[in-house]
Amino acid sequence: MNDAATGPLRTAFTFGPHAGAHRVAARAGISVFVPLLVLVLIDHMDWAAYAAFGAFTSLYGRRSGYAERTGMQAMAGLFLTMSVVLGTAIALLPGRAWWTIPGAAVVAVAGQLVSSAFRWHPPGSIFLVFGITVCASIPGKAHLVPVAAAVTMLSAGFAMLVGRIGALREPAHRPRAVVPSADLGATLRDPLQRGTVARLLAGILLAGTVATSFGGPHPSWAMVAVVATLTGPRRHTQVIRGVHRVVGTLVGVFVAWPLLETHPTPIVMVVLIMVLQMAAELLVGRNYAVALLAITPLALLMGQLSAPRPIGTVLTDRAVETALGALIALALLIPRRRRSPGSAGRRDR
Repeated sequence: MNDAATGPLRTAFTFGPHAGAHRVAARAGISVFVPLLVLVLIDHMDWAAYAAFGAFTSLYGRRSGYAERTGMQAMAGLFLTMSVVLGTAIALLPGRAWWTIPGAAVVAVAGQLVSSAFRWHPPGSIFLVFGITVCASIPGKAHLVPVAAAVTMLSAGFAMLVGRIGALREPAHRPRAVVPSADLGATLRDPLQRGTVARLLAGILLAGTVATSFGGPHPSWAMVAVVATLTGPRRHTQVIRGVHRVVGTLVGVFVAWPLLETHPTPIVMVVLIMVLQMAAELLVGRNYAVALLAITPLALLMGQLSAPRPIGTVLTDRAVETALGALIALALLIPRRRRSPGSAGRRDR
């Protein structure tokens, strides 16, 4: 059996280096805990999704210095806010589920190109697509559009402050934010990027259409699974991520089950979310499949905090929708057979 065939199985049991992940985990945990705790205390758990997506700003620039991290997080926070606001606006439209699909496709492409051009880390547009699709599924109310913008921006700003805490130890050397230079033209000309963009468009449109046609309440998970699978520098890496996404999610559902069945109070849920966010960041750079054992219950708890739903339905939908999106993305990664010049001539004759 060749390496390509054994890759996904072998890498499922392989851990990368720690690489200071505890610092990223601490920043991510604080960034998500404080905004969610504030919302629980003021009895506005219905705004939890907006705060959570703003807190994802803390995940960017994990390997960068203070100046580069702040610049990258400022860009990421702006794009996260725009995706959340766009999703909240789509929620006002009739037939919002169908409008979400092209909206998610546009956000995925824009996020992929900007992420590559400005060298974001983590790369790709998964959090942006997650933001627009989830917020578009929240029942639309006009007053929620400015609320979504304000809460997401405040949460993102807090995450940026947390990201600069370490600079307090160096008061004489507090660098200003630096946004990396980028050549968007070169990114657009890159054949690998064009291929990824084409597959993202096709995958999101197909996964969103199938999931929505069957009336699933969480088509966002199918579209996010497409983006998660197609985020990677090479086809082989993307295949591995797709397999890990399915396997990790299926096992992660069983991890989430007892946590949800205990029906934790909002305060306990916020504490669990913080712990799971930290666990996810400790693992995601080392082994994606294992990290999903934390990511899956994390996503489900966040959803239950803002909009509680029947536990059995939520668990089943998470597994089915994720598998659907990942399998569609994997199908798009199958290389096409190229006809030799001679075969075309023989067919003509």
